[in-house]
Amino acid sequence: MTYIEESLSTGEKAEALFPLHWFARVPMYIWFVLAIPTLGITLIFGIYEYLRLKHLERGVTNKRVILKYGIISRKTEEMKLQSIETVEIDQGILGRMFNFGTVKITGRGISDVIFKGIDDPMHVKRQIESVSNPVG
Repeated sequence: MTYIEESLSTGEKAEALFPLHWFARVPMYIWFVLAIPTLGITLIFGIYEYLRLKHLERGVTNKRVILKYGIISRKTEEMKLQSIETVEIDQGILGRMFNFGTVKITGRGISDVIFKGIDDPMHVKRQIESVSNPVG
């Protein structure tokens, strides 16, 4: 069971979980390829990157946006849907070509929730906005 599913409050349901784009895993693959001839410190970096990505969760419920990360420790960033002011997308040239990018959710106050390396950022933006501004 994911952290997002475990942390649901009464009446709350997970609307969507946002996966990493395959391009976000490229640094991990590079560390593993570099580790083949040496089996040194690069293997440790590869394992660390694998665990870091494995324990990263991003999603939206009917009440909040959640970012959870941490291998042994757990760190979360959450924002209530009523607090969201803007949902911005940042895509570079490679991001446009391969359909990945960063989604920045800005709310009231000083906090932002940032989803980096997200797959299909326009879809993520639409899902967050449709949950935070339901029709009807």
